[in-house]
Amino acid sequence: MNYQELTTNFFINSIDKTSRFMKFISWNVNGLRAVCGKGFSEVFTTLDADFFCLQETKMQEGQLDLAFPGYQSYWNYAEKKGYSGTAIYTKHTPLSVTLGLPDEIVSSMSDNGWLGMNTEGRVITLEYEKFYVITVYTPNSQDGLKRLNQRMTWDDAFRLYIQKLDAQKPVLVCGDMNVAHEEIDIKNPKSNRHNAGFTDEERAKFTDLLNAGFTDTFRHFFPDTPDIYSWWSYRFHAREKNAGWRIDYWLCSNRLQSQLLSAKIHTDILGSDHCPVEVEVAL
Repeated sequence: MNYQELTTNFFINSIDKTSRFMKFISWNVNGLRAVCGKGFSEVFTTLDADFFCLQETKMQEGQLDLAFPGYQSYWNYAEKKGYSGTAIYTKHTPLSVTLGLPDEIVSSMSDNGWLGMNTEGRVITLEYEKFYVITVYTPNSQDGLKRLNQRMTWDDAFRLYIQKLDAQKPVLVCGDMNVAHEEIDIKNPKSNRHNAGFTDEERAKFTDLLNAGFTDTFRHFFPDTPDIYSWWSYRFHAREKNAGWRIDYWLCSNRLQSQLLSAKIHTDILGSDHCPVEVEVAL
């Protein structure tokens, strides 16, 4: 049985009949302007999500007028041009919108050496009556792990942030989290052991995040399914060989597990070095 056959909807009889079935998509587009020339609008329309979350938009305000009927959009731009950035398209008007991390959390992390964590457009939070939706573009530790210390600071700050939200109402968080959690999530674990995205430190922080009360929705449905990835290097024909990493996620508060309906990784969708990841939830 192949992965596509495994990817089926799971109907949960215990779901509140007043709940709405919602589809959530996350995609690191590696430059939204570039991917718009590679069929982005067609993919967006075909997937028909309630929430379509983007990372690495690499844009400044006013550089692209991309609207879709029935959707409103929210953007967080990096101060540095052509770098980072996040966005969310949604069919549902939020109660509130928060860009970045709260000032008190950033200030609490100042002793760890990164006061500028809110200058790179990495987080958007939408609040709804029953839940929060967050898109995040987690910093890369970079070649030689020269940004690993900042990455550790970020992971602590972000975990603290979503824990505080989770104390109020359930959270759905997605994005390029720049870590392959377990060996099953990467094609070549042994040769990448000390590379950015698969260090012991980064993997441990991701474990801490899950242990703080969150579920990796893909592994919830497919705990032992190998060779399904969401990112492939542009080098060495990696995508053709499926030499990839699963570094894009939908996480949810543990108490939403019974409301999860399905999870997918759209490995067939091109246009970026990442592919979209999906979860369906009854909310």
